Amino acid sequence: MTNSALLVMDVQQAIVDRLPDHDPAYTSRLARAVTAARTAGVPVVHVVVGLRPGHPETKSSPSFSALPDGAFTDADPGAAIHPDVVPLPGESIVTKKRVSAFTGSDLDLVLRGGAIDHLILTGLATSGVVLSTLRQAADLDYRLTVLADGCGDADPEVHRVLTEKVFPRQADVTTVDAWISALA
Repeated sequence: MTNSALLVMDVQQAIVDRLPDHDPAYTSRLARAVTAARTAGVPVVHVVVGLRPGHPETKSSPSFSALPDGAFTDADPGAAIHPDVVPLPGESIVTKKRVSAFTGSDLDLVLRGGAIDHLILTGLATSGVVLSTLRQAADLDYRLTVLADGCGDADPEVHRVLTEKVFPRQADVTTVDAWISALA
């Protein structure tokens, strides 16, 4: 799996805190996937929302223009990557400006530079960054795996439909534990 990378997307404090009734074991489960990837030599790429003060890049975006002033800027503590999956020195942190991990970021350059052709997707939310990134990555000819329980959504039914019916058309869908077992 030397051509694979684990993408940990939008697992930022404010996003984790905003999901109602979110599985409290989510970040520790995701941390197990991150640790397993590191142990197996699979690069871990952290993707975050990052905006400038005043959010000039969001003025035309219906989704992002509604964010409170100062959200996801360098001064916002909620923009920090959750402590359970904090990057190690040398791991790539890619900053995006829209829902997809590719839009407004250098993710494709980072991946192509590392000869990565297979993405293992995790993150919050399943109906947001995971769906948008999966669709764009498929169009860019990446092979895809989604760790279903490494993703989460405010709407459990939407998460279920995406991971059981939509994503399998373009990706292998598995669990964190099954993926870790396959790495061994």
